[in-house]
Amino acid sequence: MTTTPTITLGPLLFNWSADQWSDYYARIADEAPVDRVCLGEVVCSKRLPFYIGRIPEAIERLERAGKQVILSSLALVTLKRERQMCADLAVQDDLEVEVNDLTMLAHLDRGRPFTVGPLINVYNEGTLAWLAQRGARRFCLPPELPLASIEMLSRAAAVNDLEPEVWAFGRVPLAISGRCYHARVHGLAKDNCQFVCSGDPDGLEVDTLDGEAFLAVNGVQTLSSTYCSLLEDIGPLLAAGVTSFRLSPHGGKMIAVAELFRRVLDARMDGQEAGHCLAALLPGTVFSNGFLRGRYGAAYERA
Repeated sequence: MTTTPTITLGPLLFNWSADQWSDYYARIADEAPVDRVCLGEVVCSKRLPFYIGRIPEAIERLERAGKQVILSSLALVTLKRERQMCADLAVQDDLEVEVNDLTMLAHLDRGRPFTVGPLINVYNEGTLAWLAQRGARRFCLPPELPLASIEMLSRAAAVNDLEPEVWAFGRVPLAISGRCYHARVHGLAKDNCQFVCSGDPDGLEVDTLDGEAFLAVNGVQTLSSTYCSLLEDIGPLLAAGVTSFRLSPHGGKMIAVAELFRRVLDARMDGQEAGHCLAALLPGTVFSNGFLRGRYGAAYERA
């Protein structure tokens, strides 16, 4: 079990160019104070060919920088080629796999260690124990859970020798579908989407009819409009037994964001001060922690 709190950089959810993808992970390797990095396509299998050839170089650079690399699987597997993608991931037996769709387990040998992604519904101790018996050793809890549930599952994780992780920064994944919202907005069919999602590198904002920010669209995925931030909640989360904090990649100043989390986890900065620094770092960003506080998800309560 991990005793020192760690930081995980989750998989990139958005459609960036191959050059932007490579440059981003090179900087993460060299500058970001994170302990592990998830690589791979989670949202849309059509995006993977654009950067798949760059993944080995990114893995080598990240590992050379002392970071653990985890390969993330698709969140919704529906096609034969997507099943093959899962099978190809399983062949990479020198790296741990993050399971984001339970169909991925069919390709992993029983007992092989894996990470459970936040898109798997781990809501009770029974599910957690079953996944642990199957080989799970770390799990990122669904971001909609309140603190009381996180504490309960963290206690169960300790019994099962699992490392509990929470979604601590970034737009919150809410749903994923077989239909592509991005393509439909532009009057295109999913099979001829022309990769229009690449024009919104942090997601396409969706407003209500009254003009209020509501959600964000990312291809077939629905995200929150707000950016979850649990910087000011790190103290209660550590007390609840959480040992790892996940940051979701965005186009903003992610290295500086990771540094703020690292300072708070190392007790070099107060969470409330870090929250103010984050707001100054990302002006205009609307933050939320409502799920953790047991309120509606888009709410934000300061410590």
